[in-house]
Amino acid sequence: QVQLVESGGGLVQAGGSLRLSCAASGRTFSGYDMDWFRQAPGKDREFVAAISWSGSRTYYANSVKGRFTIFRDNSKNAVYLQMNSLKPEDTAVYYCGASSRWGLYTSDAMDYWGKGTLVTISS
Repeated sequence: QVQLVESGGGLVQAGGSLRLSCAASGRTFSGYDMDWFRQAPGKDREFVAAISWSGSRTYYANSVKGRFTIFRDNSKNAVYLQMNSLKPEDTAVYYCGASSRWGLYTSDAMDYWGKGTLVTISS
C-alpha cells in the first residue's frame, strides 16, 4: 500500500503561482511513477503531469505545458507540482496518483490516489 496526501492548495489570483505537494508513505515510493490529475466541478478527472520513478522523464498535458512543472524528491518521499501563470480554468481539485506503469496518463493506470487539494483561481 502507498498512502498519498496532497497539500498546498488555496485561493490565488489569476497570474499567480502555487506549489502543490504530495507526501507518500508505505511501500517504496521511488518504485512508482507519479502523476497529477485534476477535476473541475461537473467535469471528468483529467491528466495534468507525470514524472517517472527516477525523475528523468516528465510529461505534461498541453493545457499546462510551459506553466506547470512536476518534480520529485525520493529522499523525502514527495512529488511536487509548481504551477505558474495560473488561470481561472485551472480551478479544480488536484490529485496525485502513483502508478507502476509509465506512459498511460489515465486515471485507470493509477494504483493509488490521494484525497486531493482544492485550487481556486480568481479572475
